[in-house]
Amino acid sequence: MAFADTLGALGTIANLEPGATTVTIESKTNFVSPAPLFARLIGDATPVHRGRTIMVWQTRMTTEDGRLVALTVQTQLVRPGRGAPAPRMSASAVS
Repeated sequence: MAFADTLGALGTIANLEPGATTVTIESKTNFVSPAPLFARLIGDATPVHRGRTIMVWQTRMTTEDGRLVALTVQTQLVRPGRGAPAPRMSASAVS
């Protein structure tokens, strides 16, 4: 799960504006099958949504022979850098 979280965070970082940071606000992993001891796992992170304030990533963890081991979906909050304008929210989005 830590490997999948790292991949999603790195994908977000690669898409950030200069000075912005990110933090994981939600992560869910489904463990589908066990991996053999000492098996090499392959992680493939795909963006589901790349917005200004939220990015969602899906990471598939497989063995070298392609068997699915785990599926992770995580949400990354994008925090603007210092001095950058905060994203505007519509009145309907404020609770």
